[in-house]
Amino acid sequence: MIEIENIKKSFDEKPVLKGISGIFEQGKTNLIIGASGTGKSVLLKNIVGLVHPDEGIVKYSNRDFTNANRDLKTEIRREIGMLFQGGALFDSKTVEQNVMFPLDVLTTTSLDEKLDRVNFCLKRVGLENTNNKMPSELSGGMKKRVGIARAIVNNSQYLFCDEPNSGLDPQTSILIDNLIQEITLEFNITTVVVTHDMNSVMEIGEKIMFLFEGHKLWEGNNSEIAKTDIKELNDFVFANKMMRSLRDA
Repeated sequence: MIEIENIKKSFDEKPVLKGISGIFEQGKTNLIIGASGTGKSVLLKNIVGLVHPDEGIVKYSNRDFTNANRDLKTEIRREIGMLFQGGALFDSKTVEQNVMFPLDVLTTTSLDEKLDRVNFCLKRVGLENTNNKMPSELSGGMKKRVGIARAIVNNSQYLFCDEPNSGLDPQTSILIDNLIQEITLEFNITTVVVTHDMNSVMEIGEKIMFLFEGHKLWEGNNSEIAKTDIKELNDFVFANKMMRSLRDA
């Protein structure tokens, strides 16, 4: 579980996050949604420690990450896996080397143990026998699956996904959504997904936080989102559905 309390952040004296609190539950896909410029990515960066909040606290399983000493921060960071928007694979490394990278950096396990773990993770995302391929040989969806394998290779307890369906066709997007949800449930991970894709919201939105102009305006699940009377949320949902219909026509 991850808990955030009254997170505030400004850049050049312009408030971006205006006191956001909430809980991201273990074993669930927790989504942060909202239009561009609402603070989704900034909130994610505050949660994982890439940015330090001006005010507020981030807790990982009741451990204060924001004010932690170096040793505790290192301990928590070892438990975090990241799936970046573009996959962020190393172009000069093979699939195997990309997935093994966190193990090389964060562990002292033997090469055989690392290879076993890499092969397990690649098989779990449906990419067995791709060890020696280069990123340039992979489709966009395959790159995202390699990114997921790398994100969980170190037995991550917390998985963060930044726009995981960016650049993917609708069918591949559904595959990636389902894979993220399956892995979350299977390994009981606390998963946080930043997205503006309504397909993802309706497919895997077990817990959803809607941001608008730096505020949390609504929180609920995918079965409740269509029943809200919040204008800003309805505008966001309708705009996304309309764009999706035009895209798929």
